Amino acid sequence: MQEQAILVVSFGTSYKETLEKTIGAIEISIQRVFPDRKVYRAFTSRMIKTKLEEENIFVCNVQEALEQIIADGRTKELIVQPTHIINGIEYDFMREQVAPYKEKFEKIFFGNPLLSTIEDYRELATILKESYAIEKDEAMVLMGHGSLHHANSAYPAFEYVLKDAGYDNIYIGTVEGYPTLEEVKRQLERKHVRKVCLVPMMIVAGEHANQDMIEKDNSWKAQLEREGYAVRYYRKGLGELEKIQNMFVRHIRESRAV
Repeated sequence: MQEQAILVVSFGTSYKETLEKTIGAIEISIQRVFPDRKVYRAFTSRMIKTKLEEENIFVCNVQEALEQIIADGRTKELIVQPTHIINGIEYDFMREQVAPYKEKFEKIFFGNPLLSTIEDYRELATILKESYAIEKDEAMVLMGHGSLHHANSAYPAFEYVLKDAGYDNIYIGTVEGYPTLEEVKRQLERKHVRKVCLVPMMIVAGEHANQDMIEKDNSWKAQLEREGYAVRYYRKGLGELEKIQNMFVRHIRESRAV
């Protein structure tokens, strides 16, 4: 087992106070379940990596992490587990970076991002309902990142799963995809909802959760309040939830060889 490794690949965050609560917690949970396999960390965001290095914090990108794993002699079996929400741009980028190293390992397995199967969708729906207390006549509005990638369809599909499960007071918007906050507001108006609880549908509570959801003058919170909504929020990334960490552990168990 000393020749086996798990590479946990995340987009990353420069918010150090949330880094270990989310990505770090996921890695710890994985290491606890697989004690004989060394867990390595990699970030895919060049911008975040550069920003951390300016603060004398070094995190490997995927290539650097793979080189370190090879140098450590753990080439018998490698499991690559992303902490991405969807099978989008960052996931594709990660697969492309690993591909040239295929011959350096006897076996390489890939685990899925958080939302990859109907089982994932249903499990996440239950976790969200159980993890966040919603007041009477209040709606939970999830902020997803969103993407121009076709995998962005996971967000409206997930909202359909929520509604099918009877969670009619949970809505999804995205920062950079569809649906946007405008689509969410139209739904709230149709339901005559005036109380909103904002929740990041992101692994870490980083730039988007802090700035775009809460703090900026044009944040979701500010926009909704200007339109007369009563708004509260959770400043917590999904990675802080133990049940989310367990989902990634399950994805490692279900990982497939390439």
